[in-house]
Amino acid sequence: MPGSPSSSWAIYRARLKSVFDDADPRVCAAFWLFGLINNVLYVIILSAALDLVGPSVPKGVVLLADVIPSFLTKLVAPYFIHKVPYHVRILVFVALSACGMLLIALTPVSKDGRSIAVKMVGVILASLSSGGGELSFLSLTHFYGHFSLAAWGSGTGGAGLIGAGAYVVATTSLGLSVRTSLLAFSFLPVIMLISFFIILPRSALNRREGKLAEYESMEEDEPSELSHESTDEDGISAQHQESEGLLSTSMHSASGRSFTSINNNHSPKSGAWGSLKANLARSRGLFFPYMLPLLLVYVAEYTINQGVAPTLLFPISSSPFQHYRSFYPTYNAIYQVGVFLSRSSTPFIRIHHLYLPSLLQVINLVILTSQALFNFIPSFYIICAIVFWEGVLGGLVYVSTFAEITDNVPKSDREFSLGATSVSDSGGICIAGFVGMIFEVWLCNWQVRHGRNYCKQL
Repeated sequence: MPGSPSSSWAIYRARLKSVFDDADPRVCAAFWLFGLINNVLYVIILSAALDLVGPSVPKGVVLLADVIPSFLTKLVAPYFIHKVPYHVRILVFVALSACGMLLIALTPVSKDGRSIAVKMVGVILASLSSGGGELSFLSLTHFYGHFSLAAWGSGTGGAGLIGAGAYVVATTSLGLSVRTSLLAFSFLPVIMLISFFIILPRSALNRREGKLAEYESMEEDEPSELSHESTDEDGISAQHQESEGLLSTSMHSASGRSFTSINNNHSPKSGAWGSLKANLARSRGLFFPYMLPLLLVYVAEYTINQGVAPTLLFPISSSPFQHYRSFYPTYNAIYQVGVFLSRSSTPFIRIHHLYLPSLLQVINLVILTSQALFNFIPSFYIICAIVFWEGVLGGLVYVSTFAEITDNVPKSDREFSLGATSVSDSGGICIAGFVGMIFEVWLCNWQVRHGRNYCKQL
């Protein structure tokens, strides 16, 4: 019967099959691995925060060392990084992340705190790589279409799940030392080299002067035009329009205003200064519709992760654990499951009202902070459900923000906009790092004063 749920589902399945038939497996695989490897060391470092600094140092210290360099990179790099060819960037990112992890893993423990400082230098190197990688790969998705963005988002979610889960398994189930585990993980960046130089179709890249050419399978019907570092590809040929329709359900986002191209606002003769002014104007136009909701959701969720979660403890007798230190990485792993599922959802689910899930995340922060103070939630498993929901909300806002940019920002501004907006997540994490350090100490002291000293037994 026309219009029945069964017929609607059949039509949806047919359209969905058509969408995935048009996806390039090599592009999807390459960008999934980019997202995975670029973010996995960041997640592993946060999962290892307690082991890196010990129970007497707030875990927010690790968060700040892991995110401030990334934030600063995303803040300034979009205005000049287009001058660096992508293949050169990849080599630099791999070298920084591998060296950082080796420094963390091989630094011996000392009692005077110097080893912590050296480990934080390693964290900073890995953070520089992660920040530069994120803005570069997000910018690169402009030239490979919606599926590259979907694959990148899924890969970043997979990084959280695999990174947190692998650290828990290595240090808890397998009984490996922290040093051995981190040393093994330091070789993961090699996969990024394989993804870029072997898996990714290179027909879209012109190595001369780091310019990008149009993706060959999409350029048959449309001429290419160079736009600063790259050819401004239309991104989707006629044969891909139906696929685009399912992935991009609306070209008019409910999350913000229209974005007007400003490419013609300055003369080419104005040089670097004119280009900088144009990019600053682009950034101002991105703030309220895209940057602010992404900033809010990250402030809330990372305040939970680094400041509140370490104090969400229950008596060992009422938990599945034998040690209090197991609560923290377990919460992180559950959170990452939610992130992975939601960041993999863009072919099926799109959120256009970006502020709604951001505000729901703030509500999660209020609920879990209240639990740390007043202990009114009776079960550890209820906390796990809330933490999972926290991850779902954060992942949805992340992927939906960049999908909305892809849909609503003019093609001539899109590469810059995708990279520049990535500063919001790192900015939110930076704010959360400072807030989290205060929260953790305050909540732990409150609990001790009220007869719950579990946080001192980590």
